[in-house]
Amino acid sequence: MSPDTPDPERVADGPGAAAARPPAGAGSFPHPERPTDSAPPGGSPGPGERPGRVPDDGATADRSPGAGQEPPGWPGGLPVPAGTPVTAPGADPLAGYPGVVGEVPGVPAATRRAGGRAAGVALGAALLLTVLGAPLGLLWALVAPGTPVRMTAEGAVYATPQPEQPIAADGWFSLLAFGFGVLAAITLWVALRRRRGPAGLVAGTLGGLGAAVVAWQVGRRIGLGTFHRLLDTAPPGTDFTKPADLRAGGIDWYGPLPVPHGNLLLAAFGAAVTYTLLAGWSRWPSLRPEPQWDGGWAPGGPGISSEPGDQPAR
Repeated sequence: MSPDTPDPERVADGPGAAAARPPAGAGSFPHPERPTDSAPPGGSPGPGERPGRVPDDGATADRSPGAGQEPPGWPGGLPVPAGTPVTAPGADPLAGYPGVVGEVPGVPAATRRAGGRAAGVALGAALLLTVLGAPLGLLWALVAPGTPVRMTAEGAVYATPQPEQPIAADGWFSLLAFGFGVLAAITLWVALRRRRGPAGLVAGTLGGLGAAVVAWQVGRRIGLGTFHRLLDTAPPGTDFTKPADLRAGGIDWYGPLPVPHGNLLLAAFGAAVTYTLLAGWSRWPSLRPEPQWDGGWAPGGPGISSEPGDQPAR
């Protein structure tokens, strides 16, 4: 190489030196074998420095393509690095932006609509179960025996001392009410599969309680008018029956608040227990049906084939 040929590894000192030197970050990297200017005479690096490396002075820190562009991420260009623990300080990307979540359109309204829809479905199911208490009362009046009564000169008395018919009426009502609660819980679980959870439990409990009260009032009134007419007009020695009624349940009034007790609570108890057991034994954590694998081949990919005669993927 002649003395007049410029050295490509050196930049001539002079007025054009700054213009001839390529700017940092534009694809020119320092020679890996060239020692830095901060190295002491003799070529040995100083304490804490690596040989052949340019110190990170900020001007050459970012040499990746597209340097100077703001990386996409959270507001302000501050993305959370991958692998950052959730409990680490500053891990919440919206910690410095308290108004971001509140300004997202539709979030509060959607939440309110979902809650109102669930409450409406639960109330409608409870009202439907309460109405179904009327046929339950008819069934109770059909299967529960009436108590024999005889009219005497002093008034109506039981035809037999210590009759068992009132106990049988209580027993039939208890069985029917508990069975109604169990069936109601299963029906709600199957029919309202997209609303499984607290809404279904509340609907079954309130509906069972309302159905029991309606069944009691409907069943006890069947034949009650005829019974009262015979009490007023039947001559002594007439035998008739008293309609079925409850002796182990009823409603107590605490001021304006009615409080059911006794076997009027069995329908609600059966519904609550059955619904809770169904939720406890559900195979879905959310209690709602989730897509299941049908057992077929997985989608094709590298090394996977479902053609006839192919070897199974390893």
